[in-house]
Amino acid sequence: MAPPDNEARATTGKLLIPGRNCWRVERAHRLAFLIDAAPYFAAVRSAIAQAKRSVYILGWDFDSRIRLVPDGANDGFPEELGPFLQEVVKRERDLRMYVLSWDFVMLFAGDREFLPLYKLGWKTHAGPRLAFRLDDKHPVSGSHHQKVVVVDDAVAFCGGLDLTHGRWDTPEHLPVQPRRLNAKGELSRPNHDLQAVVDGDAARALGDLFRDRWERAAGRPPRKPEPGPPSDPWPAGVTPEVTDLDVAIARTDPGFISGKPVEEIRQLYVDAITSAEHTLYLENQYFSSSVLGATLEARLREADGPEVVVVSRLTEEGWLEERTMGVLRARLHRRLQRADAHGRYRLLYPYIPGLVKPNLLNVHSKVLIADDELCSVGSANFNNRSMGFDTECNIAIEARGEERIRRAIAGLRNRLLAEHLVTDPAAVAAETARNSGSIVQAIEALKRPGRTLMPIDPAVSPEEDALLPAHAFIDPERPIDPEAMVYDFVPPEAHRPLADRVAGYAAVLILLAALGAAWRWTPLREWIAIGAQVSAARDMAESAWAPLVVALVYGVSALIAFPISMLVVATGVVFGPLAGGFYAFGGAMLNAGVAYSLGWLVGRHNVRRLAGLTLNRITRRLARRGALAVALIRLLPIASYWKVNIVSGASYIRVRDFLIGTALGIVPPTALTVIFVDRAEAAIEDPGAVTFALLAGITAILVGGALLVWRRFGRDETPPLERK
Repeated sequence: MAPPDNEARATTGKLLIPGRNCWRVERAHRLAFLIDAAPYFAAVRSAIAQAKRSVYILGWDFDSRIRLVPDGANDGFPEELGPFLQEVVKRERDLRMYVLSWDFVMLFAGDREFLPLYKLGWKTHAGPRLAFRLDDKHPVSGSHHQKVVVVDDAVAFCGGLDLTHGRWDTPEHLPVQPRRLNAKGELSRPNHDLQAVVDGDAARALGDLFRDRWERAAGRPPRKPEPGPPSDPWPAGVTPEVTDLDVAIARTDPGFISGKPVEEIRQLYVDAITSAEHTLYLENQYFSSSVLGATLEARLREADGPEVVVVSRLTEEGWLEERTMGVLRARLHRRLQRADAHGRYRLLYPYIPGLVKPNLLNVHSKVLIADDELCSVGSANFNNRSMGFDTECNIAIEARGEERIRRAIAGLRNRLLAEHLVTDPAAVAAETARNSGSIVQAIEALKRPGRTLMPIDPAVSPEEDALLPAHAFIDPERPIDPEAMVYDFVPPEAHRPLADRVAGYAAVLILLAALGAAWRWTPLREWIAIGAQVSAARDMAESAWAPLVVALVYGVSALIAFPISMLVVATGVVFGPLAGGFYAFGGAMLNAGVAYSLGWLVGRHNVRRLAGLTLNRITRRLARRGALAVALIRLLPIASYWKVNIVSGASYIRVRDFLIGTALGIVPPTALTVIFVDRAEAAIEDPGAVTFALLAGITAILVGGALLVWRRFGRDETPPLERK
């Protein structure tokens, strides 16, 4: 029995079917493929410069500082992207421009432009006609990954490229390219990518996609382009690959707002792989999808199945990706190797002499070509996230027996292979024909010394493989409750109830005492000479500047999330039990106030993902229960001191309740900490019976308090404020 997709094609003559593996199929008068960012950036600048009514920019990232044409566009507009967009809007009084970028997680903060809202919003002379917004309407740890630009609803770009730093490059991918820069203005690694440009109804449909996204993010739709004279902002110098054809638009959307997940790209990829008869050519940044891996595995086991050539980057980006996505790729590669009884599978990377880690070529393109019949280009990676977790957008075309479209699809594959093999597309086409359509044999025949395609053998150690959890945690296909994710990742025997955290706090103080004793009676004192520093700090404590120094230290610590417990311990050591207690209390209150203000300034939408579902639920309930509830969350350390402060400021908790509750909640642990540190120090300096008895008494209080909490909460994994 034929697979369902082949049945559908046999019935309708089409593989691309709206409602199954795509959203809409619309007509385009022209279509072109722009390989690498240099031609794309120049083309998108040309199209935007011709805009009359609307410009929509949708991306995972956006950087207003980049120069789309590093050598200078010489078109009469400013060179930097932000000023360029502002000037385009300024010159066209009927033009409105909207920029929508993913509201990124803190993990990417160091690689993002600081305050683009200011640069493209408050600062712009174009006023409300140029709107910039960060889109946070996505699941926790999800992202908006679509990369689309639409001009006048007449021309649209879709692919894997964002208008940001670190993307610009030429097909030569030179080891040293002065115009290829990262966010810090430093030389960045080479980058290979692909963007498609279409016009006509296909462009208008991508405009509809943007308008839907903007309305979900902003709560209101952008202004739709007013009817006017026909606009044709087709980029100068771009020659169409093919004209007058149907273009399908396929999406991934987790359904965060609508509650209706969209998995069109997942089905498109599966149908394309299943329908291929001779060759499958894949270019992608990642290669770890469970469903695509299983589909490829089944095709490789067939006696007359297609060749599968995957071009990806040699190494993942950074230590973390190597030990997560790299391990998942290695697992899938082993599976496909075992299934490849007929020698039809290759996993390759573009080798370029002179490139060394970590600056190897970053293959960032997202391309699937099945035979000469179907081609998909877009933002969706071959990983699980792109199948159902992140938002994605691809466009696809199929030949349906039309030779001119078959030539365009084969031409794209030949152009990509020609770039990697440093030859020309005609040579690739000739060698493929000479080898009866085998691109595996054509690649082998066209390899030359120097730049070429080389095999990837992503081997990982058994230890790394065993340590990494399943796909569901590292590369999820659907949104997952973060709390459930923790329980999937951590073995049951390692789960810690809330009471354990209180006991852990006491254990930390006891450990400090043990370290102090080791410093007093072992060679550790010779290795770590802290006596001079403590003496200097105590000299400072006697000066008139001491209160100001303490306030400054505690205030600055709130801005960098420095652990409050370490500050309290240091304050007790420097000032002693009485003055240290007062200073620590005042400093902790100041620290809480600064972090609360920071949370208020940053705003609830930006802070809530940092907090997590548990703390967000608790703070909402605290707002209804007042100061005593705030004190309770301080006594039961559900989250770090800094995180509670900043989330409180960004949520619903009143200032009065926050300050009173904080004061009530921090007095017991602060007093116990300072007294414990003082008695521990006394026991080290004067190891007599009395000092040890006092230290033992304080330790008993700490341990006893932990036991009381255990008896009250130990059988429940959730704090009382969180129970339903």
